[in-house]
Amino acid sequence: MYSHTPNNTSSVNINTPMAFYTFSKLFTSYLEAAHTDEYTEIVIVCIGTDRSTGDSLGPLVGYKLDKYSKHISNFFVHGTLEKPVHAKNLHHCIDYIHATYKKPFIIAIDACLGKSDHIGYIKVNHGPLKPGTGVNKVLPSIGHMHVTGIVNLYGFMEYVVLQNTRLGLVMKLADTISEGIRHSIWKFSKTTYKEQSN
Repeated sequence: MYSHTPNNTSSVNINTPMAFYTFSKLFTSYLEAAHTDEYTEIVIVCIGTDRSTGDSLGPLVGYKLDKYSKHISNFFVHGTLEKPVHAKNLHHCIDYIHATYKKPFIIAIDACLGKSDHIGYIKVNHGPLKPGTGVNKVLPSIGHMHVTGIVNLYGFMEYVVLQNTRLGLVMKLADTISEGIRHSIWKFSKTTYKEQSN
């Protein structure tokens, strides 16, 4: 769980027409800017828990991307509804990724809290995600880039706010993020990893 304020150039409102396509273009631009030939796999880490509606964004995205990842080489997903990545096992997940993959490019995905007029926005940014800041937890940073979805209001009784977040909003965020990433990774993998193999 994270907290931030989006800006116009790096965020997408899920209630706008073709939001998944707009998000996919934004995601692709950040991926192309940060990903270099030194990386051999893309690993997406979806952070959160299914025990809290507001914090279930990550596991829902992971669930939606997991089956798709089986059909794309060099693309892996950690953090699903069945096997979530959360505060108690994040350290282990990071260790596992670095021990398992040769040169992974890591993309972190998490829910976050923000201002009332930013609820329903998806934010993309370079650099690592710092999970737990929205609920005052100190957890390890993760990712070469990250995606966050604003699920509710920040600033007061965060745990209660997360528990009372509308599932419909979280599902719409998860649909937009997963559809956008699927479209982006499909195009990116066709060009990048094909060129590397030649």
